[in-house]
Amino acid sequence: MASSLLSEFVRILLCAFVLSVRSSFEKKVLVYGAQITFPVCSLSPSINCAASTTNVNSALNLVHKHGPGSQLFDGGPINHTKVLLEDMARVKWIQSKISNSISGTSDLKESNVSLPASYGSGGSSYVVTVGLGTPTKNLTLLFDTGSALTWTQCEPCIGSCYNQTEPIFNPSRSSSYANISCSAPSCIQLPSGTDQLTGCSGSTCVYGASYGDASFTDGFFATETLTLTPTDVITNFEFGCGENNQGTFDGFAGLLGLARDPVSIIEQSATQYGRYFSYCLPRSTSCTGYLTFGRGTVTSASLNFTPMVTIAQNPLFYGINITGISVGGNPLSIPSTVFSNAGAIIDSGTTLTSLPPTAYTALQSAFQKAMANYTSAPPIYPFDTCYDFSMFSTITVPVITFSFDGPINVDLDWSGMFYWVNASEVCLAFVANNADTDGVIYGNTQQRTFEVIYDVPGGQIGFGAQGCS
Repeated sequence: MASSLLSEFVRILLCAFVLSVRSSFEKKVLVYGAQITFPVCSLSPSINCAASTTNVNSALNLVHKHGPGSQLFDGGPINHTKVLLEDMARVKWIQSKISNSISGTSDLKESNVSLPASYGSGGSSYVVTVGLGTPTKNLTLLFDTGSALTWTQCEPCIGSCYNQTEPIFNPSRSSSYANISCSAPSCIQLPSGTDQLTGCSGSTCVYGASYGDASFTDGFFATETLTLTPTDVITNFEFGCGENNQGTFDGFAGLLGLARDPVSIIEQSATQYGRYFSYCLPRSTSCTGYLTFGRGTVTSASLNFTPMVTIAQNPLFYGINITGISVGGNPLSIPSTVFSNAGAIIDSGTTLTSLPPTAYTALQSAFQKAMANYTSAPPIYPFDTCYDFSMFSTITVPVITFSFDGPINVDLDWSGMFYWVNASEVCLAFVANNADTDGVIYGNTQQRTFEVIYDVPGGQIGFGAQGCS
């Protein structure tokens, strides 16, 4: 074990040296597909990189939970089994939410502000740090485009509270905290954002929310001052003050809800930021990305938009229309109805993109054919296409391109094609749904390094290449 850890450490040091002396290391990207060549070690979650920046005057940082830049980093290795099982639970949860509009469920195992973001605990999610209350208390929250309600753990923990890195928020020590009454319109409308009926404790509104892995939060629905940056403050922000919380939240203090619902921070801050936000998810656990609110100035040099689709029976999610996939510049033979019948959403909290079996089989076959010169590695559930790159310093792979309505083509970054366990176990980062009618989820691995822009009033989602490192 010690020798293998030393070997991996030496490999990372060598890679860092190569990248430092070759600022434009060997990388060949041909227009719309073709191939890309890059150092194997650049896939490692431990490779160092510079912090990403935006042109927005005020920004929130986004960092990987397991990286040294995160407050939640414990110094230990990533538990890949746990990450993937939590991710599969999330896929099942989301698909159950959209099953009325997308057939079946899966058995998959203005004003501008920008924040830094990092991976959280459910799958490979991301977290940002914001301030809550008066005086302000910093809290690290998972940010989630698939959830609407923002909540944090609160004292006293009447039921139970899980362990978190920062002190649990105590509303009795904040001068700006106030409970919301049961008769308030926002309390009456809250079930649209939580999928659960609200209750009352006396005249005070009580909320509940649950997630796909049996995690849940219950508590008081309240208002508070939310501080994104010292100059970006949202007063009377409606949130959940959870006094009974359990699940796989692991360290972070709660959740920042970005979905399409009146209780979402996107709607609550509409007058300030125009229902417009963006993020860039970093390539590595050691890199920093960002979450921004407001239009600001686009970071990416290139930006292409696809229509934002409403999922009829659950408009909380951000829908997109996938029209095709190409491997190495060659469009795959996938009937157009495969994607249109399934429907698709884009999600910041799901790690892997789940595809209809017909589409996944075509992608897998074309990718394996293009990678025939590389040594296969044993499958790692839920992956069935894995490689041993331990004997290579660089590899050349076919570019995977997603086509969306617009029409636009999005060439994935190399980090968006693979799931890294170690140099001997690197897998194609896609999974197959149970049936072609199951909803497609465009996951966060495939979004890495892109500036992803949500223009809600404009009804469009943008992808800008090289939005962050």
